[in-house]
Amino acid sequence: MDGGSESTASVDQTSYVKDVQHKPVSSLMFSVKEGVGTLAGALKIFKKHGVSLNYIESRVSQSKTDSYEFVVTCQNVNGQMNDVIAQLKSDLKSEVLLLTSDKKNKDGTPWFPRRIEDLDHFANQILSYGSELDSDHPGFTDPVYRKRRKEFADIAFNYKHGQPIPSVKYTDEEVKTWNTIFTNLKNLFPTHACREFNRVFPLLEEHCGYKVDNIPQLEDISKFLQKTTGFRLRPVAGLLSSRDFLAGLAFRVFHSTQYIRHHSKPLYTPEPDICHELIGHVPLFADPSFAQFSQEIGLVSLGAPDDWIQKLATCYWFTVEFGLCRQNGEIKAYGAGLLSSFGELQYCLSDKPELRDFDPIKTAVQTYPITQYQPIYYVADCFESAKNKMQALCEKIPRPFAVRYNPYTQSVEVIDSKEKLLHLADSMRGEFNVLRDAVSRIN
Repeated sequence: MDGGSESTASVDQTSYVKDVQHKPVSSLMFSVKEGVGTLAGALKIFKKHGVSLNYIESRVSQSKTDSYEFVVTCQNVNGQMNDVIAQLKSDLKSEVLLLTSDKKNKDGTPWFPRRIEDLDHFANQILSYGSELDSDHPGFTDPVYRKRRKEFADIAFNYKHGQPIPSVKYTDEEVKTWNTIFTNLKNLFPTHACREFNRVFPLLEEHCGYKVDNIPQLEDISKFLQKTTGFRLRPVAGLLSSRDFLAGLAFRVFHSTQYIRHHSKPLYTPEPDICHELIGHVPLFADPSFAQFSQEIGLVSLGAPDDWIQKLATCYWFTVEFGLCRQNGEIKAYGAGLLSSFGELQYCLSDKPELRDFDPIKTAVQTYPITQYQPIYYVADCFESAKNKMQALCEKIPRPFAVRYNPYTQSVEVIDSKEKLLHLADSMRGEFNVLRDAVSRIN
């Protein structure tokens, strides 16, 4: 596939999630002392308690000498994960970190974060540690590139909310790859990108170091976004599920990769990299209407059933990733998968694909390929229109509560009683008074 298509990059950054998201899956990391038979002993514990392993990855311990760490994904069909963890600790003296689990709220809905710092609890709920590459990946046979990918994954894995995002010294080869992508895409933006994107991009060049010879730092961009729309970036160590990725958007947090694609194919990447994130996604997170649209998708995902998470993820795919919009009688691109792909950005505005009006109820069940250019794109009139149409879909989600994001406390408030409803109305009264006063003065 030529032209730098990002079409393999899904909302959760991996098609693997779609295969397991409806099954009771848990992931955990445990350490064992280096020695003959230690891993075999650990695997016997999983077998004893009837917990099957889908995936296992090893690495030398970052904190202990003579130790290895293992990241595993398990089919926890019989609910005996706690017994596995207890025996790993008692028999092998292992330190165990539960990365993801199928926790439920008291009302039976899936657990979701309530405060922005709660993102620390699932930011590392990963299905792969980030350095594991498929055999057809351009960097699969490159040990230097694989080692570099693990360095980026380790930075993100150790990150906690409130910390500055560590800066990265990119190599000359990595900057050269960025240069190729940046130069090719920038020439297309004036004619192919939406006006909101073209308004913000020069600001990123001015304030965040967007240059042909410089890969911007996530921390600088995160500070810029916080000042404009309240969005922020957070480094991600590996592959997140759709549910966890969308939950981050509810807090105006975008989980971003920090590595760059392999230098042998600068116009192609099989998964999201920093070019996709910074060139494709970031500019529109600085637009107030688009930022609100993205957060709305995140908020309605909180506590939603699994089948509705899939519908929301599909709508995300056809909007935030591969969306088109009408402006001044022309079709323009606003999806990050298009704006970061030299080839698909040209293709999407040609006469080859089919264009349909964005209708979330229909879009939510539309299938799509992840290894080629999209045969179908959905066109929105504007971000505000897309947001209003999404509300019609979201009202159908079977959830026994509503949620509201409080920007002052950076927390999600659950509205599930008359008392909380009255409190919400009281807190909104001040805003209505401001609106009424403004209307009277303007009139």
